[in-house]
Amino acid sequence: MGDPRYSRIAELAVVRGANVQPGQIVGVAASVGQEEAARAVAESAYGRGAKFVDVMYFDPWVKRARILHAPEETLDFVPPWYGQRLLALGELRGARVSFNGTVAPGLTDDLDQARLGRDQLPFIREVGQVVNERTTNWTGVPCPSRPWAKLVFPDLDEEAAYERLWTEVEHVLRLDEDDPNAAWEERIGVLVGSAARLSGRRFDALHLEGPGTDLTVGLLPSGTWMAADFETVDGLRHLPNLPTEEVFTSPDPTRTEGHVAATRPLVFRDGTIIRGLTVRFEEGRAVQIDAETGADALRSLVAMDEGASRLGEVALVDREGRIGPLGTIFYETLLDENAASHIAFGGGFGFLVGDEDKTRVNSSATHLDFMIGSNELSVTGITGDGERVPVLVEGRWQL
Repeated sequence: MGDPRYSRIAELAVVRGANVQPGQIVGVAASVGQEEAARAVAESAYGRGAKFVDVMYFDPWVKRARILHAPEETLDFVPPWYGQRLLALGELRGARVSFNGTVAPGLTDDLDQARLGRDQLPFIREVGQVVNERTTNWTGVPCPSRPWAKLVFPDLDEEAAYERLWTEVEHVLRLDEDDPNAAWEERIGVLVGSAARLSGRRFDALHLEGPGTDLTVGLLPSGTWMAADFETVDGLRHLPNLPTEEVFTSPDPTRTEGHVAATRPLVFRDGTIIRGLTVRFEEGRAVQIDAETGADALRSLVAMDEGASRLGEVALVDREGRIGPLGTIFYETLLDENAASHIAFGGGFGFLVGDEDKTRVNSSATHLDFMIGSNELSVTGITGDGERVPVLVEGRWQL
C-alpha cells in the first residue's frame, strides 16, 4: 500500500489542475524517485476515463554522466522525438501533468557549470509552443521526497524533514482544507480580479525597487495581465500550476533597464542551484550576471539564443498567498516563484497581447524564472505620460 498522500496530490492535479477529460491521452513528466506519484496520477486519470497514460521519466544521474563525458559540441542536442512526442500530444488535444521537486540535491555541484548550462533537459523547447498554442490542458504539482525534504530542512533528521515537507506542501496546495477545490476557486477569483485591475491601468512600464534592485521593465501596449487560470483553444479550463499565487504578463523584451538581486535561489529543472544571483540589464538584455554559486551555468544558458538573455515574463505576488508567509525556501521554482514576485529569462506568452504585438513578444528556446520579490519590494506603475502609480507596497496591492 502506497502513501495515500500521493493519491490526494494526484487527484488534485488530475481533477482540479489539468482537468483531465474522458477519452484524453495524459502525458506525465516525472523524475526517477517520483514513481509512486506518477502511478497515483495514472490511477486517478484512468478513473476519470483517460484513454491512455504516457509516463516519461527523467534520470538526473544519466544527465550527470553526459555532462562529465559527452563531447562539448553535443551537449545542447535533444533527440527530435522528445519534441515530437509533446507536439503530438497537443495535436491530439491531450492533457499533461508534471511533477516538481528535486530527487538528487547536489548531484551536479561538482560539474563544470558552463557545460551544465548547455543542457536544458528535462526542459524542451516545444513546451513553449504547446503552451502558447494552448493545445493541452496541463498542470504542474510538487512531489515530496526524502532527498528534497533534507535539502529544505537540513537541521531535521530525514523522517522529520520528510513529514515537515509534506505538511507544508499540503498546506500550500490547500489540501488541509475541508474542500480544497472550493478553496482554490476562492483564491483564483482574487487573483483574476488583481490581474483585471492591472490590465485596466495600461501601464507603459513598471519600476521595481528593493534591496539590491532598481529595475524598470517596459510593457507592451496591448499587453494584459493574467492569473494561472487558463483555457485551451477548445475552451477547457485548467490551472497550469498548483499552487499558484501570481499574476503575470509578457513585457517588452527591449525595454528592461537597471539591476536586480534575486531574493531566493534560482533552481534549474535538473536541480542545479544558483545562489546570490545579481543581474544587470541594458536595452532589454542581461549584460552582467554574477552569483555566489552557479553563475557560469546561467551565463551559458542565457547565451543559447538571442531571446534567452531577455525577459519573457514579469509576475507579481502579494502577501496573501500561503507560500511566502511560511518563510521556507523550497529550492523548487514552482513553489518559490509563487512566494515572491519574479521575472523570467526567455520565451514569453503570445496569448497575453493583441495581434499587433505578437511578433514583439520575446522568443527563446528557454524559460527560466527567478525570484526578486519580498515584502521590501515596491512596484510602481508608470503611465505613458510619466505618472507614477503605486501598485504593490510591502506585499499589498495599492490599486
